Amino acid sequence: MRIALCDDSIKDLLNIEKLLMKYKSLHLNRDFELEKYSDSSRLSRKISDGKLADIYILDMLMPRWSGIDLGNQIRMSGCESVIIYITSSDDYALDAYGVHAIRYLLKPIDEKKLFEALDYALSYTKVKTEPVCLIKTKDGLFQQPYSGIEYIENVSRKLEVHLSDGEVLKSLFIRKSFEEEIQEIADKNNFQQIHKSFLVNLDYVKQLTPDSVIMKSGIELPVSKGKAAKVKREYLLYVSEKYR
Repeated sequence: MRIALCDDSIKDLLNIEKLLMKYKSLHLNRDFELEKYSDSSRLSRKISDGKLADIYILDMLMPRWSGIDLGNQIRMSGCESVIIYITSSDDYALDAYGVHAIRYLLKPIDEKKLFEALDYALSYTKVKTEPVCLIKTKDGLFQQPYSGIEYIENVSRKLEVHLSDGEVLKSLFIRKSFEEEIQEIADKNNFQQIHKSFLVNLDYVKQLTPDSVIMKSGIELPVSKGKAAKVKREYLLYVSEKYR
């Protein structure tokens, strides 16, 4: 994942870089490379050469090439990269919608608002490239990439989807059985049902014991006796394939 940050103010550039590095340290599963530009014409040349980033954080007002100019250039290239605008004035907010920017943040940049914008941008970028699990919650329908799911638990006829960053998405009441609800996910190679109430992503299994699995997050989940042999066989097969 590549993020390009462009601001002609060195002070603002460094402040935003600091916030991005803090975000990265708090979300170890959301890795990205950062490119910084204080000269918008340099970034314009890179876009012209087809060297595109996944996410652009652009100052709106810059000499020669403004953030809007860069945004239009990105869109004219046919790229669907995410664009976040930052500016000291809200006079140009409508222009940001013309290039389908996802956020318009005023300086000085609020950490919470920037982090929320990054959450959305990174999730949006993943959704475009990865198969997703649709989760119906009281807050709406969530599209969660499979790779970010650590395990799913059936709790009182609700699915609790535990994500690799510690967040838990809770579904509405399920009408079907747990097995029926997770069937589509369970068919994926990385997932294995280890118990009547647990489906795990083998990517996050740290250790397999005779009657449990220990996840990378540290939580220990039970393996039912009836599934123990199959779980062991599938896990060993998965590990051998992964490290072949």
